[in-house]
Amino acid sequence: MSSQPPLAGGATGPDALRPLLLTVLDALAEGAAARGGPLPDGGPEAVGQHVAKTVDHVLPAQGLGAEEALRTLVTLVASGAADPADPLCAAHLHTPPLAVAAAADLAASALNPSMDSWDQAPAASELEQLVTRALAAEVYGGTGSDTESHGVPHDALVTTGGTESNQLALLLARELHRPVQLLAGANAHHSLHRAAWLLGLPDPVTVPAPAGLLDPAALDEALTELPGPKLVAATAGTTDAGLIDPLDEIAGLCAAHGARLHIDAAYGGGLLFSRTRREKLRGLERAHTVTLDLHKLGWQPVAAGFLAVRDTADLAPLGHRADYLNAEDDTEAGLPDLLGRSLRTSRRPDILKTAVTWRALGREGMGALVDQVCDLAEEFAAAIDAHPGFELYDRPALSTVLFRPRDADDTGLAHVRRKLLAEGRAVLGRARLDGRLWLKATLLNPYTTRGELAALLRLVEGHTPR
Repeated sequence: MSSQPPLAGGATGPDALRPLLLTVLDALAEGAAARGGPLPDGGPEAVGQHVAKTVDHVLPAQGLGAEEALRTLVTLVASGAADPADPLCAAHLHTPPLAVAAAADLAASALNPSMDSWDQAPAASELEQLVTRALAAEVYGGTGSDTESHGVPHDALVTTGGTESNQLALLLARELHRPVQLLAGANAHHSLHRAAWLLGLPDPVTVPAPAGLLDPAALDEALTELPGPKLVAATAGTTDAGLIDPLDEIAGLCAAHGARLHIDAAYGGGLLFSRTRREKLRGLERAHTVTLDLHKLGWQPVAAGFLAVRDTADLAPLGHRADYLNAEDDTEAGLPDLLGRSLRTSRRPDILKTAVTWRALGREGMGALVDQVCDLAEEFAAAIDAHPGFELYDRPALSTVLFRPRDADDTGLAHVRRKLLAEGRAVLGRARLDGRLWLKATLLNPYTTRGELAALLRLVEGHTPR
């Protein structure tokens, strides 16, 4: 074994990576076979014991070599994973990534550009600009090369996901409209409340959301009563049930009251790719800022978040100068300034996997995946509704289905979910709506079959206390 470990980049990097990748692929397969289901059985205690037994020394005095380390630890993590590619792993907005996206992510890791100055990421920074403008055009109209609609230039920033995007949206609103009062539905994502706390904003005003949707009448009343600048946060794809607020009506109220509008479309934004379901997002283009998250209905490895901005002038507060990254004379000489495109300094070229995926699948391919999982959710909901032993919450708006066994109370329902987790049989989420607890199946795997979902219902039925 060489005394110097090889590097991943440069002309010799691929040769060093090739045998290691074979080891990783074999270990992934071995781990999945050992797991034999959506997650390991035995619960936290058994998994913890297995990990501790396998990793006897995290930092041994003498290294064991790359092949042994990869084989042992990748097998360990794969065998103990909650694998979103398994049809019965359906709890969260945690998508199984496409193979082409994961392969692109490997290239990003090997090249390791940092997106905080052009001289660290020449091509990646140009690619990011192309893709983010194209995504902004999807939201606001126009084309990827023409970044304007109705005379207003738009753009999008790359983030780590919905939480960072929501925080950035509130930060921009605060800097542009000091002070600003956030109004968010009772159905809004928790990250909005945390962002308000983090940014020193007043406590958010919670707008009622009966049946899981923000109530426009209650919003109108709150906007009328509250003085000063206001920011309304609506949701296109709630975490609990995948519901979409009446976006166009909310946008109209914001315009009438002079309020700024942010739409959290981390989940539902994927409908932009669908010819048949895009209409559900009517009004999205009227928002000042929009959260998008392609590691949900975009099938990207984490992280693949974005914040779309209707007017690029709103990004001015993010401008920052650090002489070693964006010296003024360098910028004047034509080197692009990247520091104002994120609150982070070092950041990965996460845009590469998205660009590769779009080029590989195109709009039609992306839209087909979205429609597949949404169609599957509708079929699953219909099967539940027709089943005498189950109760359906409602027809799904996206790919989330809420249901519960008729014979189970809330305590029994929670027990069913934990029992399936402990046995490694199925991963289902939980949601509380209308004062009741529901099991949640979030269907993001386009390869899941009707038969596998029928088996999921049988599992739940068999574990329900009588």
